[in-house]
Amino acid sequence: MKLLILLLAGLFVLLQYDLWFGESSLPSYWQLQQSIQQQRQNNQKFKERNASLEAEVKDLKTGLHAVEERARSELGMVKKGEVFIQVAD
Repeated sequence: MKLLILLLAGLFVLLQYDLWFGESSLPSYWQLQQSIQQQRQNNQKFKERNASLEAEVKDLKTGLHAVEERARSELGMVKKGEVFIQVAD
């Protein structure tokens, strides 16, 4: 009887080994779930960035306001009659 119980306990431990230490173990599963969650967060950030860029492209294609703003900020352009003043730090 004791031998049977010992044999069953050994078989149980052997079957549990793969669950805890094998290739598809629980720690590997938990790590994979954490990686998936991190990737979902990264994807959300990229979706927001893409939406912002898409809106900017649409504005550049259809309106002159964005073109004027870029000309002023990036190229330092001014309209006729305006005075450009640059403040140094």
